[in-house]
Amino acid sequence: MEQKKLLIITYYWPPAGGPGVQRWLKFVKYLPDFGILPTVYIPENPTYPIVDEALVNEVSDKAIIVKHKIFEPYQLASFFSKNKTKKISSGIIPNKKKQSFLDKTFLWIRGNLFIPDARIFWVKPSVSYLEKYILEHNIDTIVTSGPPHSLHLIGLELKEKLNVKWFADFRDPWTTIGYHKALRLSKYAANKHKALEHKVLNSADTIIVTSKTTKTEFQAITSKPIAVITNGYDTEEVAKQTLDTKFSLAHIGSFLSERNPLILWESLVELLHEIPDFKSHLEIKLIGAVSQEVLETISQYGLNGYVNNLGYVSHTEAIAHQRNSQVLLLIEIDSQDTKSIIPGKLFEYMVSDRPIVAIGPKDSDFAEIITNTNTGVFFDYSEKMKLKSVILDFYNQFLEGKLQVNGIGLQHYSRKNLTKELAKLIQK
Repeated sequence: MEQKKLLIITYYWPPAGGPGVQRWLKFVKYLPDFGILPTVYIPENPTYPIVDEALVNEVSDKAIIVKHKIFEPYQLASFFSKNKTKKISSGIIPNKKKQSFLDKTFLWIRGNLFIPDARIFWVKPSVSYLEKYILEHNIDTIVTSGPPHSLHLIGLELKEKLNVKWFADFRDPWTTIGYHKALRLSKYAANKHKALEHKVLNSADTIIVTSKTTKTEFQAITSKPIAVITNGYDTEEVAKQTLDTKFSLAHIGSFLSERNPLILWESLVELLHEIPDFKSHLEIKLIGAVSQEVLETISQYGLNGYVNNLGYVSHTEAIAHQRNSQVLLLIEIDSQDTKSIIPGKLFEYMVSDRPIVAIGPKDSDFAEIITNTNTGVFFDYSEKMKLKSVILDFYNQFLEGKLQVNGIGLQHYSRKNLTKELAKLIQK
């Protein structure tokens, strides 16, 4: 049987690190098993805020990779402050009260001059290049993956020019994503974002989202079909891990300023005062980019002596830490806008056999997943006493050598099963 050709337009691709690359890297790995031959279109010279060379080895040898040059303003902005542009590019935005003049300037430029984002200059050359490529290779179906949401504008133009079947995949929402309000948008810029979002959602043949809440939000904007395909976990070949000897609470991934969980720091300080032995056992493992504000808050609470700040590590090392830490921390911003966010690492956490302590806004989509799979406990930001009680319970189980978790129904979230869902959608 002849395989169906699919063109995937994405910005994040190995050697890019971080969660943004995982979704389509894994879909591409399994799509050939379901009769779909993937061609992946990526930038030739991208500015990735995080690099993980090891991920290059995970790219399917059945995928066709097509590259085209990109111009990015981050390349120029880094002349003034490489560190600031790298952080803004990766979504780490300083707290509004602590923003310097340079922070404010970069954010204003990012939000008002580059709409929808700083990869906008890749749209026209990509459309010109791909228009010929699609015709030459008889491709009739494309997928655009955002953020960056400018890639959906490539899909929009190709749809208008060639009438290809177009799936717009939203790994995160557009105008309701947490950092959108921090971009110091003018009224014109805010309206422009809304207008582009509306046009994309009403022009694509099918919208793919990662959560039920995003689907509900988009249903208010479009009547086009919307499919929910979450992120998931893959079978990782990681050596069996020995559990940490300390009572380690590990946060893996970007720890943004807005995710600063005061109820967690307060709970730990109280337990340190109330339980003498807790001091000799506690370890707070921070793995990934951590905002300065989070580090300052930890210091203000007197918890510095318990912190093991490992910085960014490869995906393989991150998986190992997920399996050797005693407890895994999953923290989302306390906002209505983030109820729809299901962090990609949740699914890897779920198959790590370690209990999850999750903190987020009330009625978060990921709370339901954690509860239904029996992989941890979710708390909203008002539940400090409940959080403290569960940490104490986990600590007592740790002392007895009985701290473990028994997940249920996890197979649904395997990358292969999710790719099967995607393939059915594409082949309709």
